[in-house]
Amino acid sequence: MNGEEQMDQAQMKQLEEMKKKLLAQILSKEAYERLGRVRLANANLAAQTELYLLQLYQAGKLQDRVTDEKLRQVLTVLTQKKEFNIRRR
Repeated sequence: MNGEEQMDQAQMKQLEEMKKKLLAQILSKEAYERLGRVRLANANLAAQTELYLLQLYQAGKLQDRVTDEKLRQVLTVLTQKKEFNIRRR
């Protein structure tokens, strides 16, 4: 490993730690635990949910902590299958 790769890894680790701290502030204890369980079952969904919540936070659209109920609603919206009907004429 060269010095640049080590620096990139250190930066990535630092960003992950900052993200964890911010999510712990945004989410209630129950919601944070649920997100952890989602991460174990579906890492892509967890990453998508984290990104969505952090974007809401940065935009100033989160007034209160995200409760477990609100997190379940977000997860429901993000997991809904979108159906496409292609009609040929």
